[in-house]
Amino acid sequence: MPASIMRFLAVLCLAGSVACNASSEVVALPDPVVDAPLAKARSSETVVLAGGCFWGIQAVYQHVKGVTSAVSGYSGGTAATADYETVSSGSTTHAESVKVTFDPAQVSLGQILKIFFSVAHNPTELNRQGPDTGTQYRSVIFFIGEEQKRITRAYIDQLNRAKVFPRAIVTEVAAMQAFYPAEAYHQNYATLHPNQPYIAINDLPKVEHLRQMFPAQYREK
Repeated sequence: MPASIMRFLAVLCLAGSVACNASSEVVALPDPVVDAPLAKARSSETVVLAGGCFWGIQAVYQHVKGVTSAVSGYSGGTAATADYETVSSGSTTHAESVKVTFDPAQVSLGQILKIFFSVAHNPTELNRQGPDTGTQYRSVIFFIGEEQKRITRAYIDQLNRAKVFPRAIVTEVAAMQAFYPAEAYHQNYATLHPNQPYIAINDLPKVEHLRQMFPAQYREK
């Protein structure tokens, strides 16, 4: 999104003219009933998450213990359309995504998902997130392997049955076909631009909610 539009939306958000990711969106969730046990030896696992602008998702997971890398990018479409301007047009099947690489000896996939549904985004918003609208901002978990698929579907079913949200979860669960890293200027964007209005309003609160709600999993970047 161009900086001028982001600043305009930030003003609208402050004025209450558009929906914003506010503290009222944060929900305390149960632990997943179905999860993988912590591994006995250090290794590496990857899952791709999409839930609105990738700046905020990346910022959250950069503060999670056991996450070794969080990279903003695009998933769900082709290499030919994996660039910011094209994806932002809403004409592709890409979603702004974050490739989260983690050590399953330190943090489980279930805990990664609990954070995703609790503080990283609102999983009941369809094709939008806060002030951003379009299919490129949809909620998706791109799983890698049947075990990730099983754990993910089980947790969504668990949350829907428990009715922890006022509306049903609309998060898609799809096999990860390809992930394309975003342009360099998108990486670490929230960290590098903490005073930018969009970041201050929409993304820094997510990191603070992570710190407050998940103190055992939180780490300074």
